[in-house]
Amino acid sequence: MIIDCHGHYTTSPPQHEAWRAQQIAALKDGASPPPRPTITDDEIRESIETGQIRIQRERGTDLTIFSPRAAGMGHHLASAEANAVWSSESNDLIHRVVSLFPRNFVGVCQLPQAPGVAPANCIAELRRCVEELGFVGCNLNPDPSGGHWSGLPLTDRSWYPLYEAMVDLDVPAMIHVSSSCNPNFHATGAHYINGDTSAFMQLLQGDLFADFPTLRFIIPHGGGAVPYHWGRYRGLAQDMKRPLLSEYLMKNVFFDTCVYHQPGAELLARVIPVENILFASETIGAVQGIDPETGHYYDDTRRYIDAIEWLSAADRQRIYEDNARAVYPRLSRQLEQQFATQGATV
Repeated sequence: MIIDCHGHYTTSPPQHEAWRAQQIAALKDGASPPPRPTITDDEIRESIETGQIRIQRERGTDLTIFSPRAAGMGHHLASAEANAVWSSESNDLIHRVVSLFPRNFVGVCQLPQAPGVAPANCIAELRRCVEELGFVGCNLNPDPSGGHWSGLPLTDRSWYPLYEAMVDLDVPAMIHVSSSCNPNFHATGAHYINGDTSAFMQLLQGDLFADFPTLRFIIPHGGGAVPYHWGRYRGLAQDMKRPLLSEYLMKNVFFDTCVYHQPGAELLARVIPVENILFASETIGAVQGIDPETGHYYDDTRRYIDAIEWLSAADRQRIYEDNARAVYPRLSRQLEQQFATQGATV
């Protein structure tokens, strides 16, 4: 099985995000929020069958760990109360996708974060999604301010209640920023990579995993700039009198393969231990065009992993499936339940 650990519902029916825009406008005007949108199963089917499932079939992947559109989280755009309603609506929509396509998707939730609001505010929605909807993880925004980085680092104790809930539920978080309201930072070209890289450095500076030895984070987009500057981070850890990164962080931190060219994928696989790499494409996501140098889609990341000649069959098995099952411990059990609904085996 080839498991893509990083997919967002970027093709949701238009009334979904239109409702969010109406909600934000109502907040600004002091008006009552609009009623939640009506979205039919047929609209969901059409949005998925012509998008994500079509690409799964074309590229030979089997399952996507699926969450609401990252840029659409927009934690900086509204209050915690409004974001809670938006997160619930978005997560319920993911659950409907999974229910309609149980062999193709497993859910991961958006958290109702907001600038200046304690992360503990997200625990109720996390528990609902995991315990009631069968989700296997969450997306955690390290910068709910949308590019101003006004909050506290991920190692601050204000995050601890949320981490305690994650450990209790045995679910990981993908560290993923949302859209940028800072004109200095293009969302997908700068803010996303800034978020990935900054999160890793925060973890290097702190001692979070001494307090939470089983907490797990996935840093997407190939780990941002981290693999390319691996020597820098090893050196900084050494200067800070930290243990080796292999002992200090890499039992808890994992990178995905959303790197959109062959040399980048090969660098990731050479620098980062194979047990810390999870296959992902972020399809349909930030880069959707065809690379004129290769004639293939930039985000066809399976092609890159398959082309790394020095990876063994066991290495590819880890990257494509085994690591995802290990980092998301609820995944195998959830797949058994979902596959049972269609008489299939995992």
